[in-house]
Amino acid sequence: MDKRKTRNERRKTKDNKLQTTDNKQMFNIAAKFFKYRSYTPIPFLLLMFLYEDANIWSLIAGFVIAAAGEMIRLWGVSWAGSETRTTGTVGGSFLVVSGPFAHVRNPLYLGNMLMYLGLGIMSFAVFPYLQIVALLFFFIQYYFIVKEEEGYLSKTFGKGYEDFVNNVPRFIPRISAYKVKNIEQPSFNLKAGLRSERRTLQAFAFVTVTIFLLWIFKRYLF
Repeated sequence: MDKRKTRNERRKTKDNKLQTTDNKQMFNIAAKFFKYRSYTPIPFLLLMFLYEDANIWSLIAGFVIAAAGEMIRLWGVSWAGSETRTTGTVGGSFLVVSGPFAHVRNPLYLGNMLMYLGLGIMSFAVFPYLQIVALLFFFIQYYFIVKEEEGYLSKTFGKGYEDFVNNVPRFIPRISAYKVKNIEQPSFNLKAGLRSERRTLQAFAFVTVTIFLLWIFKRYLF
């Protein structure tokens, strides 16, 4: 009986060590993705420029999708503030459940994926394979980042965050807004949001103009 108990205890200890190792590995992956998330789009952008094959319909449809993604980002940043710009470790002073966060828990990441997808459609480079690969890559990247952020938010905000998770989807928006009155919220500040989002808006403008110029160049000069 004692031997069996000892074997069970050893097995539990081994399982706990394996789980701890898995958690550490996931944390390391999430930390890398979080730290370098501003740079991971660069290889896809270079491929988009190099193999650009746009047409008038891809430019229109892609721009609409990309602009919608940027508007979602701006809406979210105007609520969440400059904390969304951190590149060290995950964190946050508020559990933001207002604005786009009342519809989807990660509006900035959803906005990013829409923006990248839209720009990919604009360029029409290696369509649809580059767009599918990019979308899968960013979904995986944000999945790891979000899992790490959820751990922090759960520890920090407890029951309030648990209710938020139970009512608001991670990436697919709900139609009606989630409403709760007992959670302190930051103020909506479009001016601060535009200031915080300036680099992203500049990058968005640069990429869209570059794709358009490449299309003009190939269409009228070749």
